[in-house]
Amino acid sequence: MGEKELRRSMAVLPMGTVMKLTSLTARQIRYYDDCGLVKSKRTESNRRLYSLNNIDRILEVKDYLDEGMNIEQVKRVYEKQRRRLASKNSNQRQTVSDKRVREYLRDDIMKAGGFYVDNDPQFKQGYL
Repeated sequence: MGEKELRRSMAVLPMGTVMKLTSLTARQIRYYDDCGLVKSKRTESNRRLYSLNNIDRILEVKDYLDEGMNIEQVKRVYEKQRRRLASKNSNQRQTVSDKRVREYLRDDIMKAGGFYVDNDPQFKQGYL
Protein backbone atom coordinates (compact mmCIF):
# COMPACT_ATOMS: atom_id res chain seq x y z
CA MET A 1 0.00 0.00 0.00
CA GLY A 2 1.45 3.33 -1.02
CA GLU A 3 1.79 6.32 1.25
CA LYS A 4 -1.09 8.13 -0.45
CA GLU A 5 -3.45 5.17 0.01
CA LEU A 6 -2.26 4.71 3.57
CA ARG A 7 -3.12 8.32 4.37
CA ARG A 8 -6.53 8.03 2.68
CA SER A 9 -7.34 4.97 4.76
CA MET A 10 -6.44 6.52 8.13
CA ALA A 11 -9.58 6.98 10.23
CA VAL A 12 -9.16 10.45 11.73
CA LEU A 13 -12.37 12.33 10.87
CA PRO A 14 -15.05 12.60 13.57
CA MET A 15 -18.78 12.41 12.91
CA GLY A 16 -19.25 16.19 12.83
CA THR A 17 -16.73 16.64 10.05
CA VAL A 18 -18.22 13.76 8.07
CA MET A 19 -21.67 15.34 8.43
CA LYS A 20 -20.38 18.63 7.01
CA LEU A 21 -18.54 16.97 4.14
CA THR A 22 -21.44 14.74 3.10
CA SER A 23 -24.48 16.86 4.02
CA LEU A 24 -25.93 13.82 5.80
CA THR A 25 -27.22 13.47 9.33
CA ALA A 26 -25.37 11.52 12.00
CA ARG A 27 -28.19 8.97 11.96
CA GLN A 28 -27.82 8.36 8.21
CA ILE A 29 -24.06 7.91 8.51
CA ARG A 30 -24.46 5.55 11.48
CA TYR A 31 -27.06 3.60 9.49
CA TYR A 32 -24.63 3.12 6.58
CA ASP A 33 -22.03 2.00 9.11
CA ASP A 34 -24.44 -0.40 10.85
CA CYS A 35 -25.48 -1.86 7.47
CA GLY A 36 -21.84 -2.62 6.67
CA LEU A 37 -21.60 -0.21 3.75
CA VAL A 38 -18.93 1.79 5.60
CA LYS A 39 -16.48 0.53 8.20
CA SER A 40 -15.57 3.17 10.76
CA LYS A 41 -12.97 2.79 13.45
CA ARG A 42 -13.79 3.27 17.12
CA THR A 43 -11.82 5.24 19.66
CA GLU A 44 -11.30 4.05 23.23
CA SER A 45 -14.32 6.16 24.19
CA ASN A 46 -16.34 4.39 21.44
CA ARG A 47 -16.57 7.41 19.11
CA ARG A 48 -16.62 6.66 15.39
CA LEU A 49 -13.79 7.92 13.19
CA TYR A 50 -13.85 7.90 9.41
CA SER A 51 -11.21 7.99 6.70
CA LEU A 52 -11.19 9.80 3.37
CA ASN A 53 -11.96 6.47 1.71
CA ASN A 54 -15.00 6.20 4.00
CA ILE A 55 -16.11 9.67 2.89
CA ASP A 56 -15.85 8.60 -0.76
CA ARG A 57 -17.90 5.48 -0.02
CA ILE A 58 -20.55 7.45 1.90
CA LEU A 59 -20.91 9.90 -0.98
CA GLU A 60 -21.14 7.02 -3.43
CA VAL A 61 -23.88 5.36 -1.35
CA LYS A 62 -25.68 8.69 -1.17
CA ASP A 63 -25.55 8.96 -4.98
CA TYR A 64 -26.91 5.42 -5.39
CA LEU A 65 -29.78 6.20 -3.03
CA ASP A 66 -30.48 9.49 -4.85
CA GLU A 67 -30.72 7.47 -8.09
CA GLY A 68 -33.53 5.42 -6.55
CA MET A 69 -31.71 2.35 -5.29
CA ASN A 70 -32.44 0.95 -1.85
CA ILE A 71 -29.87 -0.21 0.72
CA GLU A 72 -30.13 -3.88 -0.29
CA GLN A 73 -29.45 -3.01 -3.93
CA VAL A 74 -26.45 -0.91 -2.91
CA LYS A 75 -25.14 -3.84 -0.84
CA ARG A 76 -25.49 -6.10 -3.89
CA VAL A 77 -23.52 -3.61 -6.02
CA TYR A 78 -20.65 -3.65 -3.52
CA GLU A 79 -20.80 -7.42 -3.17
CA LYS A 80 -20.51 -7.80 -6.96
CA GLN A 81 -17.55 -5.40 -6.97
CA ARG A 82 -15.90 -7.37 -4.17
CA ARG A 83 -16.40 -10.66 -6.03
CA ARG A 84 -15.08 -9.20 -9.28
CA LEU A 85 -11.97 -7.92 -7.51
CA ALA A 86 -11.44 -11.25 -5.74
CA SER A 87 -11.81 -13.10 -9.04
CA LYS A 88 -9.38 -10.76 -10.74
CA ASN A 89 -6.85 -11.20 -7.93
CA SER A 90 -7.15 -14.98 -8.00
CA ASN A 91 -6.65 -15.01 -11.79
CA GLN A 92 -3.49 -12.95 -11.38
CA ARG A 93 -2.06 -15.47 -8.93
CA GLN A 94 -0.73 -18.04 -11.34
CA THR A 95 1.08 -20.97 -9.87
CA VAL A 96 4.54 -21.78 -11.10
CA SER A 97 5.43 -25.41 -11.53
CA ASP A 98 8.33 -26.95 -9.61
CA LYS A 99 10.11 -27.56 -12.90
CA ARG A 100 9.87 -23.88 -13.84
CA VAL A 101 11.07 -22.79 -10.38
CA ARG A 102 14.12 -25.04 -10.75
CA GLU A 103 14.80 -23.54 -14.18
CA TYR A 104 14.63 -20.01 -12.77
CA LEU A 105 16.90 -20.95 -9.90
CA ARG A 106 19.42 -22.66 -12.20
CA ASP A 107 19.48 -19.63 -14.50
CA ASP A 108 20.00 -17.27 -11.57
CA ILE A 109 22.84 -19.38 -10.19
CA MET A 110 24.47 -19.60 -13.62
CA LYS A 111 24.20 -15.86 -14.13
CA ALA A 112 25.52 -15.08 -10.65
CA GLY A 113 28.49 -17.40 -11.21
CA GLY A 114 29.28 -15.81 -14.55
CA PHE A 115 28.65 -19.06 -16.39
CA TYR A 116 25.55 -18.01 -18.26
CA VAL A 117 26.15 -15.94 -21.36
CA ASP A 118 22.93 -14.93 -23.12
CA ASN A 119 24.32 -15.22 -26.63
CA ASP A 120 26.27 -18.46 -26.09
CA PRO A 121 23.99 -21.42 -26.95
CA GLN A 122 26.25 -23.81 -25.07
CA PHE A 123 25.02 -22.43 -21.74
CA LYS A 124 21.35 -22.05 -22.61
CA GLN A 125 18.61 -24.32 -21.37
CA GLY A 126 18.90 -27.90 -22.55
CA TYR A 127 22.67 -27.84 -23.16
CA LEU A 128 23.72 -28.60 -19.58
